[in-house]
Parts: sequence; C-alpha cells; structure tokens
Amino acid sequence: MTSESGSEYVDYTRYLELRVRELEMEVAHLRGLIAKYREELEYYKGQVEKLMAPPLIEATLIDLLPDGRAVVKSSTGPTLIVHVLDTVDRSKLRPGATVALNQRGSAIVEVLPTHEDPYVRALEVIERPNVTYDDIGGLEKQIEELREVVELPLVNPDLFRSMGIEPPKGVLLYGPPGCGKTLLAKAVAHESKATFIRLIASELAQKFIGEGARLVREVFALARKKAPSIILIDEIDAIGAKRLDVGTSGEREIHRTLTQLLAELDGFDPLDNVKVIATTNRIDILDPALLRPGRFDKIIEVPLPNLRGRYEIFKVHTRRMPLAEDVDLYTLARLTEGATGADIKAICTEAGLNAIRERRRIVVMDDFLKAIDKVLKKRYRPYASRNPYAEGNNKSSLWM
Repeated sequence: MTSESGSEYVDYTRYLELRVRELEMEVAHLRGLIAKYREELEYYKGQVEKLMAPPLIEATLIDLLPDGRAVVKSSTGPTLIVHVLDTVDRSKLRPGATVALNQRGSAIVEVLPTHEDPYVRALEVIERPNVTYDDIGGLEKQIEELREVVELPLVNPDLFRSMGIEPPKGVLLYGPPGCGKTLLAKAVAHESKATFIRLIASELAQKFIGEGARLVREVFALARKKAPSIILIDEIDAIGAKRLDVGTSGEREIHRTLTQLLAELDGFDPLDNVKVIATTNRIDILDPALLRPGRFDKIIEVPLPNLRGRYEIFKVHTRRMPLAEDVDLYTLARLTEGATGADIKAICTEAGLNAIRERRRIVVMDDFLKAIDKVLKKRYRPYASRNPYAEGNNKSSLWM
C-alpha cells in the first residue's frame, strides 16, 4: 500500500466516523421527538377520555357505616348508600364533607375541597367603609350605645372577660327609613377595623328549598373566618316576620331561613369577634324569637331627628359647601320639621345644583329654600320677608 492510498484510507475512515456521529445525533433527536409526540398523544387521549366519561355527581357525606360504605345525600335528590373506592383518603371522609360520586356505580371517587358560595364571597366588603362617626349628625346617644356593645367587645374583649359578663351578640336598629341606621353600622365597622359583611334580608329568600338556610350558614362561616367581623342584615323584617300557620311553600322556605338564622345566633360565642347588626323599619312585625335575650339583645331606636339633630345633619352635609353669609342652618333646621337625614342630604344636594344651574360658585339661602320646597313638597314665604329670630325664636330655644 502506497503512502497516498494510506492517506486516502485514513481520510475516508474519518469521514465515516463523522458521518456515524451525525447519524447518531439525528437518531437521538428523532427519539426525542418520538418521546415528545408520545407524551402529547397520551395527553390528548386523556382529554378524549375525560370528554367521553360521564359527569360525576356532587353529594354530601352524612355518615360512614361500619362495613366501610357511606351514606350520602346526593345533589340530585335521593339519599344513597354507596361504596368508597380504595384510592379515596378516608381521613378526609367526615360528616358534612362534599364528595364526588361516580354516575355509573354510585361510588365515592374523591373528596372535593370545601368551597364558599360565590354569592357569599361577594358580600364581603374588602375595604372598610369610609364612614366615620363625624359623618353622622344628631345620633350621639345611638353612637355611644353602639360603641359599647359592638366596638368595645371587638377591640377589647378581655375587659368583658375580666368583668365576667357577656356583651350582646346582636344589635337591632329600628326606626323610620332614611334616619341613618345603615350609616351607623358602616361607621362602627370602620372604627372597629372589622371586616364588613352586608346582605339584604330579602336576598336570603331563595327559590329552591334549603338555599336560604345554606346561605345563612355560609355567611356566618365566612364571618368567623374573617374575624373580627360585623354582619349587617338590612331590612331583616323580610325574613324575620312573625311566623304563622301558613301552607305556601314560599313562606315555609322563609321560615326555614329564619330558623337557621336563629340557630346561628345561638351557636356562636359573644366574644368570638363576630357581631351581628340588623336594621328594620317595622319592629312591630318581627318574630318574638328574634328579640329574646341571647339573640338580638340590644334594641336601639333611631328616630326622626329633632331640631338639634337636623341642625347637626345640616352641618355635616354643608361642611364642604361654599356657603353665602345669609345661609342660616338654624332656620333650615326649623323649616325641615319631620325630615329625615336622607331628606336633608337631598336638600343640600339640590341646593348645590340650584347654584350650579345659575352658574354661581357659592350657595345662597334662597337655593336651600327652593330645595326644601322641591324635596319636602312644601311652600315657604320668601326668606327676605322672614325674621328667623322673631316671636321668641332665638337660638337658645332651638335646643329645647
């Protein structure tokens, strides 16, 4: 063999070695692609199986039998005795747990995680109300009572423990509409730095049997979880009216909801950082079971504001308004006898709108008189012909 042929042999051998390495790398790459495509194939097979599989049935576990079977209440209606698959963690099988049933064999296939009703979660006001006690006029006595029975137990529960007494579980605010009942509840939630959960009682009157009672349970469960918390039930007379011997299914469902509310009020500790505030315009129609000690212990009247109260409310709603020198809040308070706090707020808003309509940057007394005439549907003599302090109507008599 010549040196030239030997050199060609070595070069060809190196070429073959390089080619073998390239082919090995290509084979490895193809094997990786095959593995990837197999994974994708298995994934899509699983998705197809899920789509083809029958849906599972949600149920509530009632009890476990000695032979290993379980008694469940199916969401479709009947109560069933079913088997439990070996893959299910039995330590999670407790009465009240939510489980999934196989539709074919009606066996428990998994324990579902606990969940809160989206409607109940929506009731929570994440940010505390920005209403303070300074935003409420003429209700000093009611504010003081609320601070004693709601704010103080939430902020300093040890004080009550040291005295050996229990604060009221619930507070009922009653009075005419528009007098500040909801405003009081918002203010105490702000000052006590508590989670504020508000619901309208009529929203608990659900269409399906048991739904209202379930919502009540979940609202109180959410309140305990988010403690310290305040539950405000507006217009409680919608579900809390006196129970009568009635036969309609709707009224029976409302009675079931009320019974659940009474049970929840009985079932929590007055010092467990959960307080319930309810409001109503019709205390005369409430069921006596709601008003007995141990439930709504404290009953606070929120009446129509008196003369001084109306003056304080006018001060609250005009403190940021540019007022002319002729605006006399004492006179306005006297002219609005029988008005609620909501009426006075509407009067101040309408007075400001009157000034805007006339392209003024300041609110004059005549704007308020026109607003009173519009909101309260009364007619008053022009302010120019009126002496607010004539005939013994001096300022000192305004507090009588």
